[in-house]
Amino acid sequence: MPVLFNYDSVDAMPMGDGVTRQALITPERVNNDCLLLDRWSLNAGASTKIRVAATDLAWFQLLEGEAALDGSEGQHELTTSHVVFLPPGFSGKLSTADGAIVLYAGVPDADRFDPEFEHSSLKFRCVNWRAEPVLDSEHDARTRIYLVTPTLFGTKAVKGEMIIYPPGTQASNHHHEGAEHFQYIISGNGTVLLSEEPHPIRAGDTLYNYEFERHNFINDGDEELVFVEYFVPAECITVWTNPEQVCAWLPTGKNVDGGEPSRDIAAHSSAETVNPDGV
Repeated sequence: MPVLFNYDSVDAMPMGDGVTRQALITPERVNNDCLLLDRWSLNAGASTKIRVAATDLAWFQLLEGEAALDGSEGQHELTTSHVVFLPPGFSGKLSTADGAIVLYAGVPDADRFDPEFEHSSLKFRCVNWRAEPVLDSEHDARTRIYLVTPTLFGTKAVKGEMIIYPPGTQASNHHHEGAEHFQYIISGNGTVLLSEEPHPIRAGDTLYNYEFERHNFINDGDEELVFVEYFVPAECITVWTNPEQVCAWLPTGKNVDGGEPSRDIAAHSSAETVNPDGV
Protein backbone atom coordinates (compact mmCIF):
# COMPACT_ATOMS: atom_id res chain seq x y z
CA MET A 1 0.00 0.00 0.00
CA PRO A 2 1.16 3.58 -0.63
CA VAL A 3 2.32 5.64 2.34
CA LEU A 4 0.43 8.91 2.97
CA PHE A 5 1.11 11.34 5.83
CA ASN A 6 1.49 15.04 6.65
CA TYR A 7 4.70 16.65 7.84
CA ASP A 8 2.92 17.79 11.01
CA SER A 9 2.86 14.15 12.15
CA VAL A 10 6.68 13.89 11.94
CA ASP A 11 8.89 14.97 14.85
CA ALA A 12 11.27 17.85 14.18
CA MET A 13 14.83 17.04 15.21
CA PRO A 14 17.57 19.63 15.85
CA MET A 15 20.00 19.99 12.97
CA GLY A 16 21.96 22.97 14.25
CA ASP A 17 21.38 26.35 15.83
CA GLY A 18 17.97 27.52 14.62
CA VAL A 19 17.56 24.61 12.19
CA THR A 20 15.33 21.54 12.49
CA ARG A 21 14.83 18.52 10.23
CA GLN A 22 11.77 16.37 9.67
CA ALA A 23 12.70 13.07 8.01
CA LEU A 24 9.73 12.44 5.70
CA ILE A 25 10.81 9.57 3.46
CA THR A 26 13.14 7.12 5.17
CA PRO A 27 13.95 3.43 4.59
CA GLU A 28 12.09 2.63 7.80
CA ARG A 29 8.92 4.48 6.75
CA VAL A 30 8.66 3.19 3.17
CA ASN A 31 10.76 0.00 3.36
CA ASN A 32 12.99 1.14 0.51
CA ASP A 33 16.21 3.15 0.32
CA CYS A 34 15.98 4.40 -3.28
CA LEU A 35 15.37 7.98 -2.17
CA LEU A 36 15.25 10.17 0.92
CA LEU A 37 13.18 13.26 1.64
CA ASP A 38 13.51 15.88 4.40
CA ARG A 39 11.72 19.06 5.34
CA TRP A 40 14.08 21.61 6.88
CA SER A 41 12.99 24.65 8.86
CA LEU A 42 15.52 27.48 9.18
CA ASN A 43 14.83 30.33 11.59
CA ALA A 44 15.75 33.92 10.73
CA GLY A 45 19.55 34.26 10.68
CA ALA A 46 20.15 30.49 10.68
CA SER A 47 22.42 28.47 8.42
CA THR A 48 23.22 24.81 7.80
CA LYS A 49 26.03 22.95 6.04
CA ILE A 50 25.27 20.73 3.05
CA ARG A 51 27.54 17.90 1.94
CA VAL A 52 26.74 15.33 -0.75
CA ALA A 53 28.64 12.05 -0.72
CA ALA A 54 30.61 11.06 -3.82
CA THR A 55 28.15 8.24 -4.51
CA ASP A 56 24.95 10.27 -4.06
CA LEU A 57 22.76 12.88 -5.71
CA ALA A 58 20.73 15.57 -3.98
CA TRP A 59 18.43 18.43 -4.87
CA PHE A 60 16.24 20.88 -3.01
CA GLN A 61 13.70 23.64 -3.41
CA LEU A 62 12.45 26.36 -1.10
CA LEU A 63 8.84 25.99 0.00
CA GLU A 64 8.85 29.30 1.85
CA GLY A 65 11.18 32.28 2.22
CA GLU A 66 14.50 33.17 0.63
CA ALA A 67 18.01 31.81 1.19
CA ALA A 68 21.58 32.01 -0.04
CA LEU A 69 23.69 29.00 -1.02
CA ASP A 70 27.44 29.56 -0.74
CA GLY A 71 29.85 26.77 -1.51
CA SER A 72 31.99 24.93 -4.00
CA GLU A 73 29.87 26.24 -6.90
CA GLY A 74 29.82 29.92 -5.91
CA GLN A 75 27.04 31.92 -4.32
CA HIS A 76 23.41 31.76 -5.35
CA GLU A 77 20.42 33.74 -4.14
CA LEU A 78 17.39 31.46 -3.94
CA THR A 79 13.61 31.93 -3.80
CA THR A 80 10.66 29.57 -4.00
CA SER A 81 11.09 29.70 -7.81
CA HIS A 82 14.35 27.71 -7.73
CA VAL A 83 15.24 24.04 -7.79
CA VAL A 84 18.90 23.34 -7.01
CA PHE A 85 20.64 20.18 -8.20
CA LEU A 86 23.66 19.13 -6.12
CA PRO A 87 26.12 16.77 -7.83
CA PRO A 88 28.24 14.18 -6.02
CA GLY A 89 30.85 15.76 -3.79
CA PHE A 90 29.10 19.11 -3.44
CA SER A 91 29.71 21.04 -0.24
CA GLY A 92 28.31 24.38 0.86
CA LYS A 93 26.27 26.35 3.33
CA LEU A 94 22.63 27.39 3.12
CA SER A 95 21.68 30.49 5.09
CA THR A 96 18.63 32.72 5.42
CA ALA A 97 18.10 36.21 6.76
CA ASP A 98 14.36 36.00 7.43
CA GLY A 99 13.71 32.25 7.67
CA ALA A 100 12.99 29.52 5.12
CA ILE A 101 11.39 26.10 4.65
CA VAL A 102 13.30 23.66 2.44
CA LEU A 103 12.27 20.41 0.76
CA TYR A 104 15.53 18.43 0.47
CA ALA A 105 15.78 15.11 -1.36
CA GLY A 106 18.53 12.67 -2.20
CA VAL A 107 19.32 9.42 -3.99
CA PRO A 108 21.89 7.30 -2.13
CA ASP A 109 24.23 5.21 -4.28
CA ALA A 110 22.80 6.74 -7.43
CA ASP A 111 24.76 4.46 -9.76
CA ARG A 112 22.12 1.80 -9.03
CA PHE A 113 19.72 3.79 -11.20
CA ASP A 114 21.99 5.19 -13.91
CA PRO A 115 24.50 2.90 -15.68
CA GLU A 116 26.40 5.97 -16.90
CA PHE A 117 26.56 7.61 -13.49
CA GLU A 118 30.31 7.12 -12.97
CA HIS A 119 31.06 8.40 -16.46
CA SER A 120 28.74 11.39 -16.48
CA SER A 121 30.03 14.88 -15.82
CA LEU A 122 27.30 15.98 -13.45
CA LYS A 123 27.35 19.65 -12.62
CA PHE A 124 25.71 21.95 -10.14
CA ARG A 125 22.55 23.47 -11.60
CA CYS A 126 20.15 26.08 -10.26
CA VAL A 127 16.95 26.19 -12.33
CA ASN A 128 14.26 28.84 -12.13
CA TRP A 129 11.19 26.70 -12.77
CA ARG A 130 9.08 29.80 -13.47
CA ALA A 131 11.14 30.23 -16.65
CA GLU A 132 10.72 26.60 -17.73
CA PRO A 133 8.20 25.72 -20.47
CA VAL A 134 4.65 24.85 -19.45
CA LEU A 135 2.80 21.91 -20.98
CA ASP A 136 -1.00 21.69 -20.94
CA SER A 137 -2.95 18.47 -20.58
CA GLU A 138 -4.73 17.49 -23.79
CA HIS A 139 -7.86 16.28 -22.00
CA ASP A 140 -8.31 18.71 -19.11
CA ALA A 141 -7.08 21.96 -17.52
CA ARG A 142 -3.97 20.62 -15.76
CA THR A 143 -0.49 22.03 -16.43
CA ARG A 144 2.97 20.51 -16.02
CA ILE A 145 6.43 21.99 -15.47
CA TYR A 146 9.57 19.84 -15.45
CA LEU A 147 11.93 20.47 -12.54
CA VAL A 148 14.61 17.76 -12.62
CA THR A 149 15.23 15.77 -15.81
CA PRO A 150 18.10 13.98 -17.58
CA THR A 151 18.16 16.83 -20.10
CA LEU A 152 18.53 19.46 -17.38
CA PHE A 153 20.86 17.62 -15.02
CA GLY A 154 22.58 14.86 -17.01
CA THR A 155 21.51 11.75 -15.10
CA LYS A 156 18.72 9.21 -15.48
CA ALA A 157 18.72 8.48 -11.76
CA VAL A 158 15.89 10.93 -11.04
CA LYS A 159 13.16 12.97 -12.70
CA GLY A 160 10.77 15.48 -11.18
CA GLU A 161 7.98 17.83 -12.16
CA MET A 162 5.35 20.17 -10.81
CA ILE A 163 1.69 19.51 -11.62
CA ILE A 164 -1.06 22.12 -11.22
CA TYR A 165 -4.71 21.04 -10.97
CA PRO A 166 -7.30 23.83 -11.23
CA PRO A 167 -10.52 23.20 -9.25
CA GLY A 168 -12.68 20.50 -10.79
CA THR A 169 -9.89 18.65 -12.65
CA GLN A 170 -9.06 14.97 -12.41
CA ALA A 171 -6.30 12.75 -13.80
CA SER A 172 -6.77 9.31 -15.31
CA ASN A 173 -6.17 6.21 -13.22
CA HIS A 174 -2.74 4.65 -13.82
CA HIS A 175 0.28 2.95 -12.32
CA HIS A 176 4.03 2.91 -13.00
CA GLU A 177 6.44 0.06 -13.60
CA GLY A 178 10.19 0.36 -13.18
CA ALA A 179 10.30 3.22 -10.66
CA GLU A 180 8.98 4.39 -7.33
CA HIS A 181 7.94 7.98 -6.77
CA PHE A 182 6.52 10.44 -4.31
CA GLN A 183 4.33 13.52 -4.38
CA TYR A 184 4.60 16.43 -1.97
CA ILE A 185 1.54 18.69 -1.85
CA ILE A 186 2.67 22.33 -2.07
CA SER A 187 -0.75 23.96 -1.81
CA GLY A 188 -4.46 23.25 -2.00
CA ASN A 189 -6.39 20.13 -1.08
CA GLY A 190 -8.29 17.38 -2.84
CA THR A 191 -8.68 13.63 -3.07
CA VAL A 192 -6.29 10.92 -4.17
CA LEU A 193 -7.65 7.54 -5.27
CA LEU A 194 -5.29 4.74 -4.27
CA SER A 195 -6.40 1.52 -5.95
CA GLU A 196 -9.76 3.30 -6.33
CA GLU A 197 -10.04 4.01 -2.59
CA PRO A 198 -10.44 7.75 -1.85
CA HIS A 199 -8.17 9.56 0.63
CA PRO A 200 -8.19 13.29 1.44
CA ILE A 201 -4.98 15.20 0.72
CA ARG A 202 -3.85 18.66 1.81
CA ALA A 203 -0.84 20.95 1.73
CA GLY A 204 2.14 19.38 3.49
CA ASP A 205 1.17 15.79 2.65
CA THR A 206 3.73 13.31 1.32
CA LEU A 207 2.48 10.38 -0.76
CA TYR A 208 4.93 7.58 -1.52
CA ASN A 209 3.85 5.28 -4.36
CA TYR A 210 5.36 1.87 -5.01
CA GLU A 211 5.47 0.13 -8.37
CA PHE A 212 2.11 -1.17 -9.66
CA GLU A 213 0.06 0.98 -7.26
CA ARG A 214 -2.90 2.49 -9.11
CA HIS A 215 -3.49 6.16 -8.31
CA ASN A 216 -5.03 9.37 -9.59
CA PHE A 217 -5.80 12.80 -8.17
CA ILE A 218 -8.98 14.87 -8.06
CA ASN A 219 -9.10 18.55 -7.19
CA ASP A 220 -12.49 18.74 -5.52
CA GLY A 221 -11.46 21.85 -3.56
CA ASP A 222 -11.95 25.51 -4.39
CA GLU A 223 -8.30 26.47 -5.11
CA GLU A 224 -5.47 25.13 -7.22
CA LEU A 225 -3.97 21.82 -6.12
CA VAL A 226 -0.21 22.04 -6.68
CA PHE A 227 2.28 19.26 -6.02
CA VAL A 228 5.77 18.18 -6.99
CA GLU A 229 6.56 14.57 -7.81
CA TYR A 230 9.88 12.80 -8.27
CA PHE A 231 10.66 9.40 -9.81
CA VAL A 232 13.67 7.15 -9.11
CA PRO A 233 14.87 6.16 -11.63
CA ALA A 234 13.79 8.68 -14.27
CA GLU A 235 12.64 6.21 -16.89
CA CYS A 236 9.69 3.94 -16.26
CA ILE A 237 6.56 2.66 -17.95
CA THR A 238 3.13 4.17 -17.27
CA VAL A 239 0.15 1.83 -17.59
CA TRP A 240 -3.30 3.40 -17.92
CA THR A 241 -6.42 1.67 -16.60
CA ASN A 242 -8.35 3.03 -19.59
CA PRO A 243 -6.09 3.12 -22.68
CA GLU A 244 -8.38 5.74 -24.23
CA GLN A 245 -7.44 8.18 -21.46
CA VAL A 246 -3.67 8.22 -21.95
CA CYS A 247 -2.35 11.51 -20.63
CA ALA A 248 -0.78 13.68 -23.32
CA TRP A 249 0.93 16.99 -22.60
CA LEU A 250 1.07 19.72 -25.23
CA PRO A 251 3.66 22.53 -25.33
CA THR A 252 2.27 26.02 -24.84
CA GLY A 253 5.35 27.95 -25.94
CA LYS A 254 5.13 29.92 -22.69
CA ASN A 255 6.37 29.82 -19.13
CA VAL A 256 4.05 29.84 -16.13
CA ASP A 257 3.93 33.64 -16.15
CA GLY A 258 2.97 33.79 -19.83
CA GLY A 259 6.41 34.83 -21.09
CA GLU A 260 8.89 33.15 -23.41
CA PRO A 261 10.28 29.95 -21.84
CA SER A 262 13.96 29.25 -21.29
CA ARG A 263 13.88 26.28 -23.68
CA ASP A 264 11.58 24.23 -25.93
CA ILE A 265 9.97 20.87 -25.21
CA ALA A 266 8.23 18.84 -27.90
CA ALA A 267 4.80 17.32 -27.32
CA HIS A 268 4.88 14.63 -24.65
CA SER A 269 2.65 11.57 -24.40
CA SER A 270 2.73 9.25 -21.40
CA ALA A 271 1.57 6.34 -23.51
CA GLU A 272 4.89 4.52 -23.18
CA THR A 273 7.41 6.19 -20.89
CA VAL A 274 7.22 8.76 -18.15
CA ASN A 275 10.43 10.35 -19.41
CA PRO A 276 10.64 10.63 -23.21
CA ASP A 277 13.72 12.12 -24.82
CA GLY A 278 13.97 15.89 -24.79
CA VAL A 279 12.30 16.88 -21.54
